[in-house]
Amino acid sequence: MSVLISLLTGLVFGCGLIVSGMSDPAKVLAFLDLAGDWDPSLALVMAGAIAVGLVAFRIAGQRQTSLRGKPLQLPTARQIDRRLLAGSALFGIGWGLAGICPGPALVLLGTGASKAFVFFLAMLAGMAIFTACERLSRAREAQSDAGT
Repeated sequence: MSVLISLLTGLVFGCGLIVSGMSDPAKVLAFLDLAGDWDPSLALVMAGAIAVGLVAFRIAGQRQTSLRGKPLQLPTARQIDRRLLAGSALFGIGWGLAGICPGPALVLLGTGASKAFVFFLAMLAGMAIFTACERLSRAREAQSDAGT
């Protein structure tokens, strides 16, 4: 049953991305082009998503378990640090250059779009680089802690 719920949730999410235009890189780039021929329609999509997210996180913050009885693991970090700013900047640069973010990239992969395939490979490479940097950082910290 869990797999079926996951499949249906993914289908609804993917259809939402298609219907809203978030999976169309040209539409996303037009939204990001504030100085040119700006298309504000995705601002409404984002506002709707933020509103739904705020309500969902408010409700989830008051619960210990999901509706299926699984423990909730919500983020606890509240500080804005270098890592958050750097990650946000990299995400924004990538979004601005390609007009694609990770969710729509998966939808576009289903269409066979070559741009989505290149983006997906770059996304995987970025995740691998991040993982390698995290391991290196942890190894350095452990080495530093062992030396003191």
